[in-house]
Amino acid sequence: MIKGLVKWFDAGKGYGFILVEDSGGDILLHANVLRNFGRGSVSEGAEVSFSVQETERGRQVSEIFEISAPAETELDETARMALPDVGNAPLVPARVKWFDKVKGFGFANVFGSSDDIFLHMEILRHYGFSDLGPGEALSLQVVDGPRGQMAGAIYSWDRPILIAKVNEE
Repeated sequence: MIKGLVKWFDAGKGYGFILVEDSGGDILLHANVLRNFGRGSVSEGAEVSFSVQETERGRQVSEIFEISAPAETELDETARMALPDVGNAPLVPARVKWFDKVKGFGFANVFGSSDDIFLHMEILRHYGFSDLGPGEALSLQVVDGPRGQMAGAIYSWDRPILIAKVNEE
C-alpha cells in the first residue's frame, strides 16, 4: 500500500495524477479505478491510500483503499464557508440529480423521496470531492439550511458499510 496526495484530477478527461515521495514520478489515477472505489471525483490535495501496478506507460493506481479530505488551507475569511453542524444526523443514501462545478452547487435526492437536497461546492471540497456526476450514488448527512434541506456532510455511497465493518471489529 502506498500513500500520496492528489496533484489534480479531471473527471471530464477521466484521469489525474497522484504525487508520492519517491523518485518514480507521479502515478496515474484513472477514473475507472476511482469509480471502483465508489467515487466520481477527488479533490486536489486529498490523501489517497492505494496499490500500484507497473505498465508500459508507467505506474498506475490499481486499487484505492482510502481517501482522506485535503488538509485545510488558509483562505480569506470571506471565501470560507462555515460547515454546518451535522450532529447526530443519520447517513442517508442519495443520488445526484445534477451538479454544476462552475456555479458551485447542485441537488441530490434521497432514495424514496423526490425532495431536493442542496449540495454546495465548499461542502464537497471539505469531504474530498471535486465534482459530482448525475446519478452518482452518495451517503449524506442532511441538515436544515437557510433555504431548505442541504447536505451538511457528503461521503461515498459505501460509507455506512465501512462504518458497520469498523463497529463490528
